[in-house]
This record gives sequence, structure tokens and C-alpha cells, in this order.
Amino acid sequence: MESIQDAIRTGRTALGIELGSTRIKAVLIGPDHAPIASGDYTWENRLENGYWTYDLADAWTGVQAAFAALAADVQARYGLPLATVGAMGISGMMHGYLPFDAQGRQLAAFRTWRNTCTGQAAGALTALLGFNIPQRWSIAHLYQAVLNGEEHVGRIAFLTTLAGYIHWQLTGKKVLGVGEASGMFPIAPDGCDYDAARLQTVQAELAAHGAALDLRAILPEVLPAGAAAGSLTPQGARLLDPTGTLQPGIPFCPPEGDAGTGMAATNSVAARTGNVSAGTSVFAMVVLEHPLKAVHPELDLVTTPSGRPVAMVHVNTCTSDLDAWVGLLGQMAQAIGKPLTRDELYRLFYQQALAGQADAGGLVSYNCYSGEPVLGLEKGCPLLTRRPDAPLTLPNLARSALYAAMAALKTGMDILLKDEGVRLDRLLGHGGLFKVPVAGQKLLAGALEVPVAVMQTAGEGGPWGMALLAAYLTEKADGEPLEDYLARVFAEAEGSTIAPDAADSAGFGRFLAEYRRALPAEQAAAQALL
Repeated sequence: MESIQDAIRTGRTALGIELGSTRIKAVLIGPDHAPIASGDYTWENRLENGYWTYDLADAWTGVQAAFAALAADVQARYGLPLATVGAMGISGMMHGYLPFDAQGRQLAAFRTWRNTCTGQAAGALTALLGFNIPQRWSIAHLYQAVLNGEEHVGRIAFLTTLAGYIHWQLTGKKVLGVGEASGMFPIAPDGCDYDAARLQTVQAELAAHGAALDLRAILPEVLPAGAAAGSLTPQGARLLDPTGTLQPGIPFCPPEGDAGTGMAATNSVAARTGNVSAGTSVFAMVVLEHPLKAVHPELDLVTTPSGRPVAMVHVNTCTSDLDAWVGLLGQMAQAIGKPLTRDELYRLFYQQALAGQADAGGLVSYNCYSGEPVLGLEKGCPLLTRRPDAPLTLPNLARSALYAAMAALKTGMDILLKDEGVRLDRLLGHGGLFKVPVAGQKLLAGALEVPVAVMQTAGEGGPWGMALLAAYLTEKADGEPLEDYLARVFAEAEGSTIAPDAADSAGFGRFLAEYRRALPAEQAAAQALL
């Protein structure tokens, strides 16, 4: 207790704040890198005028609430106000579209990664650059706005991401970490900046469509992990903590995306390492030894926070439908007078999934809450279907719901591991899918046919990873690479690894075959209902 109190007083701490899809969370770590306090705030995206979006006023409400809850946690645990920290960093959902004019005024509603309305632009840019540009990427959103003839385009002075925006408001610096920047525009092979030749190519293409934009000027500056990225200004301190307790001057590391913080939180930044972040969305990140042989629309090429090349399989929806089924069971328990806690419900549901038939008994579940480019779905809606002879049991339903959260990910991972022959020693799992021990980990190992490890810190996720990147800013030895620093941090980390089970792999294979055969039903349902 005394050592933690001393660390809080003297600022030997690091703070990470992450704006996730459903939760904004702040995590404070001490000198041993273990969390010592946290706070969070729940929020939801909205579908407005055809775009999935969040209001930036809601973002500030959430950031302030998460920080206030963190400060209250520090006060309650250690009897101290939170007046300073040693370093801090901001992370958030990658990609999307946040344009501002020269006066800093927002020009269009925030268009998040979830939108699948940029197919024309993404396809054209992919062909033009010989580099896969997914629909989520900021440059795809910008080009689509140009193709749509949107009036605001000519007034854009700055284009950034959600993490970049919050960082800018707190520090005055228009910068991004290289991992986050790699979801805006392709990064050069050396991992230090945007690809200059491709910038010129796209700028000429935009000009040909009447948009006289200087891409270099409107995109944020790119910084590697460990670089100084400004400090908390007096205005930023009051914005983050309206009580005035938090003092300005705190150094900031570069803002990163949730993919980068996931890599940091799982020590997956060296070649042949990888991680799976499974929550509202799911993405797998595999650090590459060599360039890929071909361009694949199912695979993003991004970077680690230090600029190493990474192949990313991104799927828009993971646990949302699973959460809905668990909620339904909770309503049933409540209705019969035997209410269960949220944790009890999830444990029960996951245990039932392990008891289900290896192939879910003929139940086929789709968890698509929006379009899913990996599957070729422009629109999506949740759907459960089965053959007439398929037994509708709770174990099979539970297993089909977990399998649905993994099916689209499997499509992209097969291209990476089988078609491209990428070598991967193991995947580190983190996020909501792994909060219940064993079940999600075991089924994912079987589905992907790769050992899946989960550390005790898996539940901490991205905000903790952001705090580690902030700590790297002030703690790294002279010239120490991020890989070596994280190796020190994780030297005594505890966890478990589960190898693929042959029966699970075979069962998932049968489930996936039926899942793919029934995709036209999912397409028809989305077309009819949406």
C-alpha cells in the first residue's frame, strides 16, 4: 500500500485511456506495470443518416466520466487525489472519418469503422495502389466523400481518427502512432511514415475528381512508439478533469488504435507472434517475417506500434449476438424468480457451449449486426437457422453462438496461414470472449487450428496496453526496442495455452461448411428486413 501511494504521489505511474466500441475505460498502472486503479463509461454507436456514428460530445462525456471514476477509485483505495501521472496515452477504435476545417470545426459526423458504404472507393484505391484498402480506412472514406461530391471536402484542413482527435484536444498535437496511422493510409516499407509514392498517386486521383487536397498536410504526423507526442496543456487538463485536480505538463506517448494496444497488451509485437482481440468486433494480428505474396481483400496490412509489418484480419461483429442470447437467458432466469448475475450467466452459457455437439448439431447462427466485407456481405442481420432434424438444445445453441463469433475470422486466417504460408507460433487472446476461462480459448484454438494462449491480464485489454505504451515512453533504456521492453514487462507473466483439439477442429469444419452453404439465407434476410 505504501509503495503504491508513493508512486501515485511522485508520478511513477502511467495512464491509458481507450475509447472502445461499447466502453471507454481508463487504467492506471504502477511501477510494476500492474493495474492499480480503473474507471469506465458505457456508450453505444447510433445509425444516423445512413452512417454508424458517435457524437463527439458523448466521447467527452465518456472520457471525463471514465477519468472521474478512475480518480474516485484512487481516492477510495489509497486515500489520495490523482493530481498527476508519469505518462499517459489515448487509444481508440481504429479507422473511420473525422474531418475538420482550419478553425478546428468538425465538418461531418464521425463515420466509424463499422460503416460499409465505401465499397466503390476502397475497390478503386486497391486497384490503383496494388495494396488492399479496406472500406474502414480513412482514405477510403475520404475518397468516397469526393466521389459522392460532398460539399465539405474542399474545406478539410485536418483528417484524423478518434484517438488522434482526443489527443489533439488534450495536447494540441496533430499526431498519430504508426500503428494507428497505418489504418488511415499505407505506411512505407521502413515503417516510419506514410508511403510517399502512394500519397502522390492518391493525391493526383483526388485532384482528377476536383478535390485539391494536400494529403501530406491534412493527415496527422506519424510517430513510433516511445516518441514524445506532446504534453497535457492547461486547457487539456481542465477538459479531462473539470474539477481542476489533475495538473498539466504530463508527457504523452503517441495515440494508438485498439489493434496496437491489443498487441502491446499481449506482448505480440515480434515476428511470428500474433493476437486475437475479441469483443464487439474481432481482429487477429500476425506480425510478419516476410511480405505477403499477393493482395488479399480479406487481409489488411498495418503495423505494430513500432512500425513492424502486420497482417490483420478484421471482422465487424463478434460478441454482440452472443451477448444478446446471454441476455435472453438472464430474462428467463429473472422471469422464473431465479435471477443470476452477469458473470454467472456467462459462465453458464460458455459451459453449455462446451457440452454441445462438436458441430453444434446442425444449428447455424449468423451474428452479423452490419455488413461483413470478409464474407462479402454488404448488409447483415442476426439469424439462427437449422435443419428440421437438428436438435434445438441449449448446449448446441450456445456452441453455435460462439462458433458464429469465429466463422468470419476463420475465413481470413485460412488465407494467411494456409494460402500465404505465414508461420505463427501461437495466438494470444484477449477481450470479452476470453473472460470466462477455457471455453472461448478452447473453441477458438480448434476453429483456427492454432494454439491459443490467454494471460491472467487478458481481461485488462487495450487500456492496459495503452498504459504500457505510455510507460515505455518514460521507462525505456536508451535505444531499447519495444519488443525488448515488453519482454521485460512480461518476463513473469502467468497464463495458459490450449492446443487445438482434433474433435473441435473437425466439428467446427462441419459447422463452417454449413455456415458457408447457408450464406445466401443470411443475405436474403438482410435484404428483406433492412
